[in-house]
Amino acid sequence: MKVLLTGANGLVGSALIPELTAAGHSVTRLSHSQAWPELAGHDAVVHLAGDNVASGRWTPEKKARIRDSRVQMTRRLCEAVARLASPPRVAVCASAVGFYGHRGGEILREESAPGADFLAEVCRDWEAATKPATDAGIRVVNLRFGVVLSTTGGALAKMLTPFKLGLGGVIGDGRQWMSWITLDDAISVVSRALTDGTLRGPVNAVTPQPVTNREFTKTLGRVLCRPVLFPLPAFVARLTLGEMADALLLSSQRVEPAKLTASGYHFRFPELDGALRHALNQ
Repeated sequence: MKVLLTGANGLVGSALIPELTAAGHSVTRLSHSQAWPELAGHDAVVHLAGDNVASGRWTPEKKARIRDSRVQMTRRLCEAVARLASPPRVAVCASAVGFYGHRGGEILREESAPGADFLAEVCRDWEAATKPATDAGIRVVNLRFGVVLSTTGGALAKMLTPFKLGLGGVIGDGRQWMSWITLDDAISVVSRALTDGTLRGPVNAVTPQPVTNREFTKTLGRVLCRPVLFPLPAFVARLTLGEMADALLLSSQRVEPAKLTASGYHFRFPELDGALRHALNQ
């Protein structure tokens, strides 16, 4: 299979390339900052590009970059491949569990309604931007990723230093649900979405065992053999990070991977303790 990939330098994209090539696929990297190469001749598209939502305070300019890098680029790419005489058979496009917004302890499946905050609106429009590809008969899979656990990037990498110093603690009241997936499972899910014709539309890319922030904090401290004594109050998070704190740290999403489970996908690391020990090589 010849695969066109965006976001090749990102956390998931950079790990996906060796996985695809080892399976015998060829990969063409596509950068939004350069002139696009010829798009024809590809069997599949994996679209993972998007501005990092966790870098920098959410100024109006930052929010515009977050939105445009997802919605506008996705629409542009899907319109381009839809116009091809022989379009790719499948397009796997990133989305996020931020689609659901802050939902407390509600169990969320793919058919659950979207939230109403900034990230939820971005995710909703991000997924809608794939419509030109769907209309062209391309099988589109919108992978709603949870927190991707890896020491090479993302939330876990940022948490390691304070936790190793014994400065980790719960965020807010610690009752907010975190839906997560290991990097290994994330790239396996992308590969599965490329080849499994039963998967289409929104697919929750999370393990079947979400945890509260308090449980995540206690588990990480136990794996690292460090105390977790220094909580981050919600008001301090909001003072420091503004709107981003509510969306990324205090928001609660208890997400179930209903479609993946129905497809027979088996997670390599479904439990948090084992997932963290694998990620940390412990």
